Amino acid sequence: MIKEFEIKTQKKYEMIDVTEKIQKIVSDINEGICLVYVPHATASVIINENYDPNICTDVINFLKEKIPEGKWLHDKVDGNAAAHIKSAILGPSETIPVRDGKLLLGTWQAIMIADWDGPKTRKVIVQVVECT
Repeated sequence: MIKEFEIKTQKKYEMIDVTEKIQKIVSDINEGICLVYVPHATASVIINENYDPNICTDVINFLKEKIPEGKWLHDKVDGNAAAHIKSAILGPSETIPVRDGKLLLGTWQAIMIADWDGPKTRKVIVQVVECT
């Protein structure tokens, strides 16, 4: 089964928790795996803590410091090379096991879409493979 939804980011750098949306998609799955994927070259899917919002801020600030804007060859094309590099490092997907209709995430884990070149509308593709 494949489901899609969109999220709209409001800032240049933003991380949005999509765990609840994905949990609803897998709620009827007895056992399987769930792939969460963004078909964008300047966005990522990550799993990290959602309890403290400072974690998202820290990740964003770390990547802004380590991968600054305006110094890359691709910037001559459209000025967003740093966003491409951040996305390439973090990756466009995550895979989560599912059991009894629940994502098997840790206590503090959440699935987040990270936009490195917003604000934009981002597509999220969720593919669930049920094991029998």
